[in-house]
Amino acid sequence: MDREVGVEIMSEGSAALVAFKAASISSAEEIDAASRQIKEFIEENHPRRIVFDFERVKFFSSQVLGLLLEVRAKLQTYDGEIVISAINPQLHRVFKITNLDKIFRFFPDAKSAIESNEDESNRI
Repeated sequence: MDREVGVEIMSEGSAALVAFKAASISSAEEIDAASRQIKEFIEENHPRRIVFDFERVKFFSSQVLGLLLEVRAKLQTYDGEIVISAINPQLHRVFKITNLDKIFRFFPDAKSAIESNEDESNRI
């Protein structure tokens, strides 16, 4: 079982980019490990925005939605936000069906999501 799992987290100015390493995110253990890694990063860095990059992801379990909502609640305590990038149309449907497309913003790729954050920071 050499499959790469978890997330890679990179700082991009006042934003953070969280990229899932696996194409399928379904194991409760994998999601719990990613959750711990992300929460630790938030505690240490307090990013204004976290971009969750789904470029490599082809499938995820509903537990990933719970992770996104949990991280969103944590960021909202200091006016931070989560945005989603590079999600494929089939996975985007899950957000629509659950009405989560109304609380998350979506970008075609991580670069545009990060640049949007920089543009907003410059206006403040």
